[in-house]
Amino acid sequence: MDTNALTALRENVRGTVTTAEDAEYDEARRVYNAMIDRRPAVIVRPANTGDVMTAVRFAAENDLSVAVRGGSHSVPGFGTADGALVVDLSTMRGVRVDPLTQTARVEGGATWGDLNAAGYPFGLATTGGIISTTGVGGLTLGGGIGHLDRGLGLSCDNLLAADVVTADGSFHVASDKEDADLFWAIRGGGGNFGVVTSFEFRMSPVKDIYGGPMFFELDRAGDLLRFYREFIADAPEELGCFPAYQIAPPLPFIPEDRHGEPLFAMVTCWAGDLDAGEKALQPILDVAPRVAEHVGVMPYPALNSAFDALVPPGLQHYWKANFVTELTDDAIAAHLEHGPKIPVVNSTMHIYPINGAAQRVAPDSTAFAYRDATFATVIAGMWPDPADNDANTAWVKDYYAATAPHSEEGGYVNFMAEDDQSRIRANYRGNYDRLAQTKRRYDPDNLFRHNQNIQPG
Repeated sequence: MDTNALTALRENVRGTVTTAEDAEYDEARRVYNAMIDRRPAVIVRPANTGDVMTAVRFAAENDLSVAVRGGSHSVPGFGTADGALVVDLSTMRGVRVDPLTQTARVEGGATWGDLNAAGYPFGLATTGGIISTTGVGGLTLGGGIGHLDRGLGLSCDNLLAADVVTADGSFHVASDKEDADLFWAIRGGGGNFGVVTSFEFRMSPVKDIYGGPMFFELDRAGDLLRFYREFIADAPEELGCFPAYQIAPPLPFIPEDRHGEPLFAMVTCWAGDLDAGEKALQPILDVAPRVAEHVGVMPYPALNSAFDALVPPGLQHYWKANFVTELTDDAIAAHLEHGPKIPVVNSTMHIYPINGAAQRVAPDSTAFAYRDATFATVIAGMWPDPADNDANTAWVKDYYAATAPHSEEGGYVNFMAEDDQSRIRANYRGNYDRLAQTKRRYDPDNLFRHNQNIQPG
């Protein structure tokens, strides 16, 4: 890089600019997935949108690609890249909730924990993820699956507008009224189109919920999965519920002699009338006796952060995912074979329901195309010791290979691994060509290519 240009960048950015010559560089380049070890050319932590515009222009003028880091949860490590300019939004985490309009303005580096904390005093929330340390930006741009999606739709369905800095460093307010093509593309198209520095969300009345995790013996998993596929099809949309394989963590509500054992779990979230919560969950309770449970009335933010401790920064990560229209007997058989082999307490498999409100959006209304899918499955390999990389990655790959023939060709981009780029067209189905055309308009040189990449069409 030109020394004078770098000096000018430091002078023109209100936030911080870090390169390999700076003492804080190694800390600044570290990301959530410890399997990722990359050396970007420049890391900019902007103080405001103007800094982002300056950084993007600098990258374009100096022939650098741009990697965007929001909450930093990208499993493939797309928030960094060798020789790139990283826009690290972690210093832009402000959230402002307007209770009169029931909306929230959220900066691009905020996490779902930030948004939940701001909304809870007003009794307002929107569909977020399952882990509260996940970034609002990355989750929303990829679609946004979470506890509330059956009743409220995906995160991107609740997006009203977004401030976006595109590849030429220009500023856009994308909405249905302005830059409508850009607004369409960022609702599911990932970070392909620019840096989103602010989101405006529709919020809904959700404060306390009734729910929590239930744990069952492994030999009841088949009964529960067969029950679940029928039950969730027409369950009240206030109910979020997903099955999981999970090694029992050392929590006080789980019998001590079961700690460390693989169990089958159901995670529930009733966001309707709290007095009706127990009745709503009763059909699940009737299927099989529980080994343990932690179910009751709790703040929605408490459920959204309940699993945070299992996935701290610094783990090794490798994930695979598919959309599923029908959970067939053959698919269930594959889960029964591979799920119990879960290697460590951090790893898991979830089958998220995405029916209800999420299905009432037309497949071409947003970039998120799989509106006919009923479930989104993720096999999330997460473990602390790099020495286990080969064995634990093999568990994910073998599990995925067994379930893929019973799933749709495409999957949820937020759950994709770095080696899933060949699936990009399948992930977007008939929306891909329009996405490629929009990419050509806003990023013709593919400056933003560190993602599940859509090539300019």
